[in-house]
Amino acid sequence: MISFWEREHFTNYDFVVLGAGIVGCSTAYHLRQKHPNASIAILERGVFPSGASTKNAGFACFGSLTELVDDLPQLGEESLMALVEKRWTGLQKLRNTLGDKKIDYQCNGGFELIREKEMPALGKLDQFNERLKAIFQANVFKDEPRLIKQFGLSTSKIQTVVSNQFEGQINTGKMMRAWWDLCGENNIKLFTGCKIEHIDEQGEIVVLKVENTTGSDKVCFKTKQLAICTNAFAQQFLPNENIIPGRGMVMITQPVDGLKIKGVFHYDEGYFYFRNFENRLLIGGGRNLDKESEQTLAFGINEKIKAAILRDISEMILPGQDFQIDMEWSGIMAFGENKSPIVKRISDKIVVGVRLGGMGVAIGTQIGAEIQELFGD
Repeated sequence: MISFWEREHFTNYDFVVLGAGIVGCSTAYHLRQKHPNASIAILERGVFPSGASTKNAGFACFGSLTELVDDLPQLGEESLMALVEKRWTGLQKLRNTLGDKKIDYQCNGGFELIREKEMPALGKLDQFNERLKAIFQANVFKDEPRLIKQFGLSTSKIQTVVSNQFEGQINTGKMMRAWWDLCGENNIKLFTGCKIEHIDEQGEIVVLKVENTTGSDKVCFKTKQLAICTNAFAQQFLPNENIIPGRGMVMITQPVDGLKIKGVFHYDEGYFYFRNFENRLLIGGGRNLDKESEQTLAFGINEKIKAAILRDISEMILPGQDFQIDMEWSGIMAFGENKSPIVKRISDKIVVGVRLGGMGVAIGTQIGAEIQELFGD
């Protein structure tokens, strides 16, 4: 049961944002800049953000060479370059909003492992550098086979390494702590453990029915305007939208003696990724090995993918080195028929910003700003 005080002082807002991840926090923050006197609340279904905002690998990146080569036929040059620019602009917006120190941003570069099957993409390196100069005013990619030995990688498995001077890494935990702190400093109320059962537009308000774990009565939040920022978990509210969940697993090792890896690394068209965190190896991805099973909202570890990652660590990334896995976990991303996010108004009172295609760190802050603009004045 809820009390009179709770009903009167905790459940009525000018703006409610669903989802306390990057997009949700950015939306609430940008709404506060536009509406300094509005009442704003964020409702989060989990104890921590439920999708991937606190579960990602901390890559501040915009796409590897082979990934861009693979995307070009589907998206076309104009759309692909617009998407890369959106990711790059979003990363700068994240850094400018929170500050590099608070998110532990490090520009150690990005590196893609080129094996025999990826060698054809190498022939398109110069073409993509020319395409990307309009955004970066410099060459982005560079063929550097010497880096194989420098990083202690397998010389038999890897043909060369393509470097990217513009990519970096963040501390995911510090980033989300900084977002939550910033929302608190801006008088934005945050409620965790709020699983929304139903959204109902009633005249001038939107009523959100929340599962109540402390009694049989439902808790109902009321708002004049609603932003849905729950990425893959928005499926239940947007059944007609093309939103496909994509689970991604991540593992981190115990400290590795003499670890030579430094920066963010990709291989297999960006489906696999790894980086250093201090002197640990953090690695994840591989959903392309079992896409059907990984199109799920259930957290968990796919043993087939885990075995492939462990094999790659032993044979390609840390050949001849001892390592032990410290932790493993998964996060839920959202994909669709194309890589463009869904950012639009679906009614007079509801705006959505979802389906970030695994690029939440890169574009999440920018998506929040775009959602605020859709609300208008």
